[in-house]
Amino acid sequence: MRRPNFILFVTDQQRADFLGCYGHPVLKTPNIDAISARGMQFNRFYVTSPVCMPNRASLMTCRMPSSHGVWTNGVPLNKDNVTFVELLRDAGYQTALIGKSHLQTFAPVPPHIGPAVPEQGVHAAAGPLRQARRSAPLAQDYDLEQPAFWAQPGSGLPKPFYGFDHADILTGHGDRLGGNYARWLRTKVENPESLMGAGNQLPHDYTCPQAVRTAVPEELYSTSYIAEQATGWLGEVKESEAPFFLMVSFPDPHHPFNPPGKYWEMYDPADMRSPAAFSTNAWVPPNYVADAIRSRAEGVNPSHGFLSLACREQEAREARALTCGMITMIDDAVGQVLGVLDDNGQADDTIVIFTSDHGDHLGDHQLLFKGPEQYEQITRVPMLWADPTIGAQPDFDGIGQTHDIGMSILARAKVAPAYGMQGRSLVAADSVGREAALIQYDQQDGVSGLGEHPRVHTLRNARWRLSIFDGVSEGELFDLDTDPDEFTNLWDDPSAARTKSTLLEQMVRLQIAVADRLPLPTGMA
Repeated sequence: MRRPNFILFVTDQQRADFLGCYGHPVLKTPNIDAISARGMQFNRFYVTSPVCMPNRASLMTCRMPSSHGVWTNGVPLNKDNVTFVELLRDAGYQTALIGKSHLQTFAPVPPHIGPAVPEQGVHAAAGPLRQARRSAPLAQDYDLEQPAFWAQPGSGLPKPFYGFDHADILTGHGDRLGGNYARWLRTKVENPESLMGAGNQLPHDYTCPQAVRTAVPEELYSTSYIAEQATGWLGEVKESEAPFFLMVSFPDPHHPFNPPGKYWEMYDPADMRSPAAFSTNAWVPPNYVADAIRSRAEGVNPSHGFLSLACREQEAREARALTCGMITMIDDAVGQVLGVLDDNGQADDTIVIFTSDHGDHLGDHQLLFKGPEQYEQITRVPMLWADPTIGAQPDFDGIGQTHDIGMSILARAKVAPAYGMQGRSLVAADSVGREAALIQYDQQDGVSGLGEHPRVHTLRNARWRLSIFDGVSEGELFDLDTDPDEFTNLWDDPSAARTKSTLLEQMVRLQIAVADRLPLPTGMA
């Protein structure tokens, strides 16, 4: 019996409730909704870390950040890690990545964290002895997503790339992107830089930070490029007898908010639901949110960065409208890819999956973007699974996480996982999901109220969210059944003391369960 094909669609910074099938009142996503309608929708699906590189590494390795080593953005995924794509390839699958990888760093910016400068008269070792573990990601073959690598004539990714025999990637965010996409764009436009960035944008009256009306036309925008390359690759393998795994990875709807062409005006900010934090009297912002609001008012917190930024109500509405435009463009691209799958006669043999790497506040708690905050808007993401041999199924209300995706794919492909992979299959007939999600976050840059290098671990079960911040005495405890907006922190509430104790024990047990058991022992000593 032929093993199934797989297409995994991944978006960048898309929270779960920004899809039609997840109940968005305005956003139109008929093609993605159709995946849900003919398959299964996961309603409690969480990241392992609410930031790009650690969570993408968890997707690939089926392991937690504390195990695969990508503890923050800026740490490349060490190739000592086995990916589920490598296992598929070893089992005879054709493998392809088209779009964003972000398994290595793609910003030419030095790190903001490193060894302390030794006191005078103290000898400090040089080179690999500066760190407690010799780190292979410092080597040259971990700069494959950097602009300097792609500036070299004729450079290309060595294959396989983390298990992908075909890798057609782009790097960066917005309309100023690198990798294979940048080379393709130069074949279409003589001077593409003249269309890129805020300095070349078309006129508009939006006030939202990082709202950029790109001059790049729809047909040359990255979403269109990805759809074109993905459909082309499907055409190349349509006559092959070997099954395939194709990852289609979009860099949107990540900020800057820059949907091209008609997608800019597709949604009206006035039609967007206003975040409750702007109208309620029931919420007292925690220190780190209050500091962000104060910094924004004083003009201290720059609006061009990546970390969470305080916003005003109108800015939140604008960010939501522009995000909807980017998502609808992605939906159109998904429709193109699935249409070619139908035309090629591959649909009945192909499992289709849709997810994202993390979310965006989009004005909730008066914040934009994402950071060490652990609110539902950045930790909960969409997850859809459509298997044509099974058809439509009821929504899955058990808890799942990003590192379960690869394990589910391996199980369905009848490929054994590597020892030490920590995910679990969610698609078995008797699967009920996890008792709780464990989320790990770490960061190079300081955040007021959370320390110089914020580190936080979160437990999320079907009702409660508990978070502990390193170096901060007060944690967070929210009852999402009675407080879905996460406005009332019960950490010091005596009535919640027993619940807090139970959840703390559960978190400790989950931390023990994911403590790495690699490398394997060589004997009994």
